[in-house]
Amino acid sequence: MTTLKSKLQEDLNAAIKERDELRSSTLRLTLTAITKEEVAGKEKRELSDDEVLKVITKEAKKRREAAEAFAQGGRTESAEREKAEGELLAEYLPKQLSDEELRQIVVQAVEEVRAAGAEGPRAMGQVMKIVNPKVAGLAEGGRVAAIVKQQLAGG
Repeated sequence: MTTLKSKLQEDLNAAIKERDELRSSTLRLTLTAITKEEVAGKEKRELSDDEVLKVITKEAKKRREAAEAFAQGGRTESAEREKAEGELLAEYLPKQLSDEELRQIVVQAVEEVRAAGAEGPRAMGQVMKIVNPKVAGLAEGGRVAAIVKQQLAGG
């Protein structure tokens, strides 16, 4: 069975052979982040595929944030580059939920929490507790929180 890390390694080797600079540098940086995570504890260990996914998710998020920052600063070329790297990393992540799919999960959770009598700010935490495990790795926290707030506000 191939691990996600070894798939990244194989794809990196292929990208180097194909002289695909964008792919090879992005994968190299991601593998470095994975290795850093592996030696972060008291002893070196192999990361599970789930942990590798978390690293890739974090790396992809960094790229998106950097792309936004560059775009706001008028540095279009750098923004495009970061965006392309982010999209490349997204290929390794589970397909993200659409806004509609996410909204349905949230609406259901909001109904559950309201039925249990929770209101206001407290309801937010309870809704998140129900929603988060269902959408782990499939939707970013910020997106989830925004939709939960919207639904709780009666949107």
